[in-house]
Amino acid sequence: MRLPFPLAANPAATALREQAEALAEAFPPLVAEAEHVASTVAQGVHGRRRTGMGESFWQFRRFREGDTAASVDWRHSARSRHLFVREAEWSAAESVWIWRDASPSMDYASDNQVPTKKDRATVLALALTSLLIQGGENVAPLGGGFAPTTGRTAQRRMAHALIDKPADGAAASSLPPLEHLPRYAQVVLISDFLSPVEDIVASIKGYAAEGIRGHMIQILDPAEEDLPFNGRTEFEGIEENLRLMTGRAERLRKAYHARLNLHRDRIIEAARRVDFTFATHRTDRAPHTALLALYVALSGAKDARKPPRPGA
Repeated sequence: MRLPFPLAANPAATALREQAEALAEAFPPLVAEAEHVASTVAQGVHGRRRTGMGESFWQFRRFREGDTAASVDWRHSARSRHLFVREAEWSAAESVWIWRDASPSMDYASDNQVPTKKDRATVLALALTSLLIQGGENVAPLGGGFAPTTGRTAQRRMAHALIDKPADGAAASSLPPLEHLPRYAQVVLISDFLSPVEDIVASIKGYAAEGIRGHMIQILDPAEEDLPFNGRTEFEGIEENLRLMTGRAERLRKAYHARLNLHRDRIIEAARRVDFTFATHRTDRAPHTALLALYVALSGAKDARKPPRPGA
């Protein structure tokens, strides 16, 4: 896909054009699929649009792209060389922060009939963003350095955070970054969650300790769940330099299933104890059911925190 406008013939402009073209080529299939999934699910759910403004002060933060002049706290900014925005606890708490695992293991697909785990996770994250925006929610990519917002700005930021290539040498972690978020915000974590259980548990406990409610979606390739291999098979690690050669792979199937189920059960139990939800999605299945379940979980978590109505 070529951009419909020329750029000046200099190295910087050429690099910018190449980056923009690469991004444009990546956007259509994933974003189009995400929008299709979101629109399908949206037919069966109702928005959660809110009214009113919060007044409880939460923090000052640096002015970012997308902020309005009206949001600037000019008195506080006058004490510095930078502009600062005054954030209210209400507006920050009523937000959803989405993280998608971009580590090498997410690039796996057992055959050409299924998408990679990363592509499916990206579609779910973008579709969820679209669905939340339709309901008037404020959304932000976790670790993206952006304040939660809604509308086209939120959708654009999420797409760039998920699809832009990381800077050279930047290694994507298989665990979500632990950020300071306002109490009662919600995080959505989309990953294969195949890291050591102890590391995963420590990560979600860190958020739970701050009063954050979380929702975890485990994305797995069908081969990772079924281990369908037979006969002489060589297994190679993706993120670790490990190799295993076996003469009869089918003999490993029972022990493998037991190990995978134990791993998942430990995560589920840890999630339950800190009031996180957990669900598994396979890449050979339609994403609509996973998206609907995730949206319902988000809605239920928010409604559970609403104060009771007078007389209720």
